[in-house]
Amino acid sequence: MIKILVVEDDPDLLDLTAYVLRRDRFVVVEARDGTEALRRWGADRPDLVLLDLGLPGIDGFEVLRQIREQDKTPVLVLTGRTESRDVMRTFGLGTDDFLAKPFEFRELTARIRAILRRVQGSSYDETEAPVEVGGLRLVPEDCEVTWREEVVRLTRIEFRILYLLVANAAHVVSTGRLYTYVWGSAGADANALRTHISHIRRKLVRSGSALGEITSVPGVGYVFRGASAEPAVLATGAAGEAASPAGLID
Repeated sequence: MIKILVVEDDPDLLDLTAYVLRRDRFVVVEARDGTEALRRWGADRPDLVLLDLGLPGIDGFEVLRQIREQDKTPVLVLTGRTESRDVMRTFGLGTDDFLAKPFEFRELTARIRAILRRVQGSSYDETEAPVEVGGLRLVPEDCEVTWREEVVRLTRIEFRILYLLVANAAHVVSTGRLYTYVWGSAGADANALRTHISHIRRKLVRSGSALGEITSVPGVGYVFRGASAEPAVLATGAAGEAASPAGLID
């Protein structure tokens, strides 16, 4: 999964930006000042940095300079400082793109994906492969679940949970991996996960029979077992391990 470091000293904007990115299935690391930004960048090695310029202590220009001295991590500058000299300075220091505040989050995510495609090339794939186990078929591109010719209606979060479990059928998927895959954070709500899985179990019942079984492994995670022990990958992609599909918003 793609990890993004968001560096922003405005707590409300930081929270909102992190929420939107996690909703779009990115893993988000947060920093509120330049010192923390450099520490988190060094420790977490994100795939991309969203960087505000007007930071307390070490400003964004210096953060960008130090990152560029050591690595080619993509950097997208987000700032209200739109004077041409500031813009030119950021590009001179090596930013990959510049987006003025205020901005639309749709444009932000579009620019992020464009940078990742440009930097990572064919290694960055926004799609995931359909999978099928015992007649239960999941298509991430359409967020669609079918049982033979019958549609099984799930919310998008329910789909994400079931997809990861089915793609790893007969193998235990840890709760931490589910949290990161579905919510983009390793510290998600355990009660929310249990509730969603309960809803999925009910929706997988057809004519008194379950289309598959989701079993809890206490202290570890969950395992899906269907009519077939192994999932069939129906298109090019690494089922369950691929980059997050674009556009799945709960």
